This record gives sequence, structure tokens and C-alpha cells, in this order.
Amino acid sequence: MRYPLLLKITTLVVVLSCCSWGFLAHKTIHQLAIYSLPKKLQTFFFKNVDYLVYNSVRPDVRRKDDPTEATKHFIDIDAPIFGKNPLDSMPKTWNEAVKKYSIDTLRKYGTVPWEIMKLQEKLTNAFRNKLKDSILYYSADLGHYIADSHVPLHTTVNYDGQMSNQRGLHSLWESTVPEMNIESYNLYQNHKAKYLKKPLEVIWVKIRESNTMLEKVLSDEISASEGFTDEKKFKRSERFGQMRKNYTGDFAKAYALKLGNTVNERMLDASKTVADFWFTAWVDAGCPDLSDLQAFSDEDKVKLKSEKKIWKNNELIKNGLLQARKGKSEE
Repeated sequence: MRYPLLLKITTLVVVLSCCSWGFLAHKTIHQLAIYSLPKKLQTFFFKNVDYLVYNSVRPDVRRKDDPTEATKHFIDIDAPIFGKNPLDSMPKTWNEAVKKYSIDTLRKYGTVPWEIMKLQEKLTNAFRNKLKDSILYYSADLGHYIADSHVPLHTTVNYDGQMSNQRGLHSLWESTVPEMNIESYNLYQNHKAKYLKKPLEVIWVKIRESNTMLEKVLSDEISASEGFTDEKKFKRSERFGQMRKNYTGDFAKAYALKLGNTVNERMLDASKTVADFWFTAWVDAGCPDLSDLQAFSDEDKVKLKSEKKIWKNNELIKNGLLQARKGKSEE
């Protein structure tokens, strides 16, 4: 009677391979966001970095059991029902969008900007009431959806290249490419978390940026395909009794060269936005003192100072300090 377990494993593999930034990227984005926070907030988050990094992928894992989870990660802004120039004409608030399109329509085509705002309110309340477990829980989930809004393929009905004969492009762009090239990425950015007066507007800006990048994501795959036969471009394997077709490592390298620094830059931008949202929630809650929720010793201070210096030198991986590479939580 191993079939139910086999089914669960198959479902989990599918969920984790085509839904969102790969585990490596999500975990890295959360860790980098912590370094941009002000000291009073940074110490609390740094002390809980293991939790935040490990649970940065929780929303993706949750998809296998929660049928309402999937559409929280994206918004298919180019769906025909939204008309021409949707990023200009679509109502930005949830209530106004519901009036124009209905709840069912929005849930069908994705609700990531509004899921972010919902969690932002919950995180603010958690800060206000100084609820440690809730602060960490909502911070981890909020960061995940914010990171997802920075992914071009999370803004289109052609989310996996399935409508342009490029199926598999989703995991190639956001998982395979960064996992293959993370050692060469720049993981440092000189960013100090800033207060967002209008966070909803910021998320819509990020969605617009992501959607603008979509054409390059698709065209670079076509350009990289030149000189590749079908046999060299794809590899076929059997998994759980089904044949799967995936891009080869050689093609992934060729595609990464076409993309240049775009994936790296998008990861860094996502980490900045995550830090800004965490900081904004804390400020809106009245900048509560979190020191009584989490002790921070002199040893912790030395560790944080040293780690930030290593980060500024872009040597986290070299020094074994990138949490996603430590193997503490195997995917």
C-alpha cells in the first residue's frame, strides 16, 4: 500500500519544481534581506535566521495540501479578461478590483499583490503586540510572496512557456539558472531598509518591472536555442512511471549566458523589497523594542559584525555562511 505515499511524493516534486523561485533563491533572498535592516530590527531577525531561511519556502510546500494556495503566488496580468494595458487600467486595491472583475476571476488569475498586503497587515499587528512566533511566521510567508512578485513568469498566462513551445522555462529561469550560477553571483548590495509610504504601489511597480522583463525571458530562450538540436537541448527521464522532458545542463548554461546578470539582479532587488516591507511593518507598529523577545549576546554581536563584513566582500559562499548552501534543511 505504498501508492498514496508515491502520489504525495509525485505531487510534491511537481509543486516544488514549477511554482516559484527555487528553494535556493528563496532562502538566499530572505537571508540577504536581514543584512539590510536597521540594528534594532536586524538583531532579532539575525538571531532567527535559521527559522526565516528554512520557512521561506513554506508557501510552496503548502500548495500540495491547500487548494487555495496556488493563486497567491502570481498574477496573470496579461489575461484577456483584463483588457489592453492592464497595468494601467486595472484597479490596484482588492475591493476595487473585485468590483470590476469578481473574486472568482481574481482568484483564477492570481492574487499575489493583495496577498502581500494581507500579510503585511498581519505582520504589523504581530509587531504591535510583540508576538514572537507570529512575527517570524508572517515575515517568512510575506517575504516569499514578495520574492515571487519579482519573477517575470509570475505575471503571465504563459507562465511555463507552454503557449510558446517553451515548456519548462519556468524552472529553468528561476531554479536551474541560479542554482547553477550562484557561486558567481554578487550577493552584496548597499541597501538600507527604507520606510514605504505606499507599499501596495511598490508591489505594483515590481509586478510591472517583472512583466516588462518577460519578453527577454522568452526571446533569450529562442536565441540560446540556435545551434542546439532537440537531442542536445533536452534530456528525457522516467520519474514515477512517467516520461519527463527537461532542458539539458549545456542548454541551461547557454541560456544563462544570454540572460546575463538579470536573475542575479532580480534576486537582489527582491531582497531589498523584502527588507523594506519588514521594516515598514515594524515602523507602522510603533518600532517596538524586541530585545525582550530574543536575547542577543556579545557573542551574537561579534558574529553578526563578522558575517556582515564577509557579506560586503561577497564571500558568504566561500566562508560557508550562505544558509541555503549549508544543508541544514535538505530540499
